[in-house]
Amino acid sequence: MDTKNKLISAAGSLFSRHGFNATGMDRLTQAAGMSSRTLYKHAGSKTALIVRVLEARDQRFFAQMEEQSIKGLFDALDEWLREDGCLGCLFLRAYGETGGDNPQIAAVIRAHKEKTWQTIRRLVASEIGHEDDRLAEQILILFEGATAAAIYRGVGTVATARDTAAMLLAGAKA
Repeated sequence: MDTKNKLISAAGSLFSRHGFNATGMDRLTQAAGMSSRTLYKHAGSKTALIVRVLEARDQRFFAQMEEQSIKGLFDALDEWLREDGCLGCLFLRAYGETGGDNPQIAAVIRAHKEKTWQTIRRLVASEIGHEDDRLAEQILILFEGATAAAIYRGVGTVATARDTAAMLLAGAKA
């Protein structure tokens, strides 16, 4: 793994476990096993590093979420949470910690959430044979809610959300 990817990986783990504000540059250099000079050379700033971590998470998330059905999307979420832990959505956590005040970070968050919305819209239309934004939004809320509720209820929330989405889809097909 090259230095840049090693840094992004270490920062992603720390941000996920400890948050963005609580993770200082000293902790980042220690976790990445590099000097402050090397860290700043590859990251530029903490904001730039947060943006890179979120972009990498977005790529990894959608590579895993490339599903052809709503059920498959929830199955992929279940697998994601089992592998990465039930820590909530890193994008929403970044927004919560920055208050949306940093335009670079806010843009990455908006792009990720818009891509999630468009993926669910596409899958809903594919499954029921036509667009239905209300149904897509209901499923989006189930998806986001399962991610959040898994923090305190465990990964089983995904199965409940998946079953509820299946009932909504069945009702839309009837």
